[in-house]
Amino acid sequence: MRVLVVGSGGREHALCWKLAASPLLTKLWCAPGNPGIAELAETVPIGVLDIAALVDFARDNQVDLVVPGPEAPLVAGIADAMQAAGIRCCGPLAAAARLEGSKSFTKELCDAAGIPTALWERFDDAEAAREFVRRRGAPIVVKADGLAAGKGVVVAETVAEAEAAIADFMEAGTMGPAGRSVVIEECLVGEEVSLFALCDGTTALPLGAAQDHKRVGDGDTGPNTGGMGAYSPTPALSAHLQEAAMARIIRPALAELARHGTPFRGILFAGLMLTEDGAKLIEFNVRFGDPECQVLMLRLTSDLLAALLAACDGELADFDLRWSPDPALAVVLAARGYPANPVRHTPIGSLGAAMPGVQVFHAGTELLGGQLVSSGGRVLTVCATAPSLAEARKAAYMAVDAIDWPQGFCRRDIGWRALTANG
Repeated sequence: MRVLVVGSGGREHALCWKLAASPLLTKLWCAPGNPGIAELAETVPIGVLDIAALVDFARDNQVDLVVPGPEAPLVAGIADAMQAAGIRCCGPLAAAARLEGSKSFTKELCDAAGIPTALWERFDDAEAAREFVRRRGAPIVVKADGLAAGKGVVVAETVAEAEAAIADFMEAGTMGPAGRSVVIEECLVGEEVSLFALCDGTTALPLGAAQDHKRVGDGDTGPNTGGMGAYSPTPALSAHLQEAAMARIIRPALAELARHGTPFRGILFAGLMLTEDGAKLIEFNVRFGDPECQVLMLRLTSDLLAALLAACDGELADFDLRWSPDPALAVVLAARGYPANPVRHTPIGSLGAAMPGVQVFHAGTELLGGQLVSSGGRVLTVCATAPSLAEARKAAYMAVDAIDWPQGFCRRDIGWRALTANG
């Protein structure tokens, strides 16, 4: 099989790492890739949103499967374009990718399918949104309706904070077109987990669960980020709770999309809040999370390429996935100033000696004059697997401390909820 992965982050490095181990693979490309990915795949200088060029490349190189990593090309229709060119693409068509591209679309689908989620309203007028917030009070959640790269959500503790978010999104335009409309919803209380499923339009196969750490600082303090670390499995989501979430959230969404003539194929990511009334949907994403993907790939023992092909070909009903019982934990090394103003192009020295069970994925790196430097906010994801979560965390932080990058920082408490719960 000849495979093209689309993207340049830690998620795509993890996907390439897993795909490279498949006995079915004969050639692997990644567009545009990064220096870490270049050790596993041939990198191609095509941007993730240059869909016409990606289609041309896939056609010219007889690519058998395209694997988009980020959400933007899926929402922009990369799967539609590949389908029109007769090329398999493991991702939803644009009509189904609206699950991530539009918060209000997801909420309407939840209402139609009876999926438990937060009470909500959508607003195109900033003053009407402010009046609603004043009426409902805080805490309350303000979301940009469109794609905002994981940054368009404010969990407002006060009415003033919610009003400021509305002004930023709708009037100052800080989120661009994504923030012209907002969804305002009740603030769910509980523990947040990420549940993933591989879908072929009718069948959904659980792809494991993980717990992300969104806040930038220890103890879940500071502003939200794209994710500062993750671990899998998460004790908070028992096998019973996972099956309940599949039955009440994932499968009804799949059925509702199929009923609308927009079957969902690819990775469906449900952000869940485990409330006193059971799991409720926070949001859907239409791809792997980052850094959740990294820990899931470390635990997956099945052939990822075979699984993605089965999803494309509608054959998941007869497919099985196997997982290592050992937990995996990921620590994100970010650039100073992240998430607001990350300092770029700072030199990264040694990534440290190889350690058993440890894998370092590049997320925001590039080569300048032969020197590895930072090129984004989240720069490296340091992952480890071990027989226990405590051992995995110890190994991951040992690897973090061996990396020579003075301008990087990380949270020091990844996995704290599970480790505290376990004493």
